[in-house]
Amino acid sequence: MTVKRKWIKRSLWALVTMFALMNVVAIFHSYKFTHFTNGDVEKTKDAVKLTTSQKIKTLVFGVNNPRPQNKTTPARRYETIKLKSNREIECWSIGIANPKGTIILFHGFSTDKSIMLDKADVFLQLGYNVLLVDFMGSGGSEGNQTTIGYLEAEQVKTCFDYLTQKGEKSIYIFGVSMGAVAAMKAISDLDIEPKGIIIECPFGSMYKTVCARFETMHAPTFPMAGLLVFWGGLQNGFWAFGHNPTAYAKKISCPTLLLYGAKDDKVSRREIDDIYKNLTGKKKLRIYHDAGHENYLAKYPNEWMHDVSQFLTMH
Repeated sequence: MTVKRKWIKRSLWALVTMFALMNVVAIFHSYKFTHFTNGDVEKTKDAVKLTTSQKIKTLVFGVNNPRPQNKTTPARRYETIKLKSNREIECWSIGIANPKGTIILFHGFSTDKSIMLDKADVFLQLGYNVLLVDFMGSGGSEGNQTTIGYLEAEQVKTCFDYLTQKGEKSIYIFGVSMGAVAAMKAISDLDIEPKGIIIECPFGSMYKTVCARFETMHAPTFPMAGLLVFWGGLQNGFWAFGHNPTAYAKKISCPTLLLYGAKDDKVSRREIDDIYKNLTGKKKLRIYHDAGHENYLAKYPNEWMHDVSQFLTMH
């Protein structure tokens, strides 16, 4: 065997070994990203707060995701409801006298329904009943799994159907990030018809949201982002490259208020613009220029309350 052939053979083996190692890393990383950990585990900090060594450790071994727990309960009288969906989910129902309708609230990734209580209070003041929902893996709901809005869409439909069966005809949906995406998929693929939706910072596709997390750590997205999406979908039983809210928007014809923070480092303005363009019904886009991927009500209380109040009054 010539020196050249030996060099080629060794190079091929090195490439195969490297590719195998990248897949092993992706398998562990994707599992930790889509499965919460029970027990006393410290959550991985935001990428901007990590040291270089912590970023490397996170890129190799994945994020620490403690299972989200409800840290508080409603200040007013409420009812805890358990619904059977693709997982058993827990909801808090809060009612008022002579409501104009009901708003269902869906939280984002790695949070729970208690984080939505401030928004629920606003909706109650505006004259609506509210139903706050823990997605699977969070709060009082079953399991430790999350699929970033894919399987959660079935849970959106379960909540919508529950209210419909109780005779509620004026149902609105409010969703943040993953919750917004789950609502969009439910409307697109599961044929629910809310009277209107308010969605905050939905990502454009599963692949783009994974890429964004690599970019916040100033790490190259290729090929690890693609491997992470592939293995994450395989481990959770769906084709993750097809999880595409930009496409879901094409089947959404109900009135939509789309809210976005211009300094969001997890969702780009282009993703938001593409989603907005594809929405087929009455729609409004509201940009909060100094907000990131965060609670807009806390950052812009007066503006947020005005925007949602105006939307609900008009529709």
